[in-house]
Amino acid sequence: MQLRNVTKARIAVENLELADNIAGRFIGLMGRKNLADDSGLLITKCNSIHMFFMRFAIDAVFINREMTVVRIVRNLQPWRLAGCRDAAHTLELPAGGAQRCGIETGDELEIVEHVLVSRRAPFAEQPDP
Repeated sequence: MQLRNVTKARIAVENLELADNIAGRFIGLMGRKNLADDSGLLITKCNSIHMFFMRFAIDAVFINREMTVVRIVRNLQPWRLAGCRDAAHTLELPAGGAQRCGIETGDELEIVEHVLVSRRAPFAEQPDP
């Protein structure tokens, strides 16, 4: 999956992971050594996060039900907490990721599913040799 910034008409996160169940929301990024610059974790139904047992800093992007960015906490260090009462979801990016992705408060985001499209025309439409 990808995360598209509708406001800026560009892909913000190339490799988006989704944590949409209890286990995924609880574990989040714990235990990982890092998060690639082109990656992010979208935690659904989550308006606060903890950085307990984390090994690296992140940017936390809080998003409301309409998928609009309502708060960004930059460079959130391990063993810290962050939250936003108006948020419905939280996007976790590597530290500095919000700026690299061009995400700002007020931006509208959307999840984009990868769709494989063949570059070749269907067999029936190919001209005879």
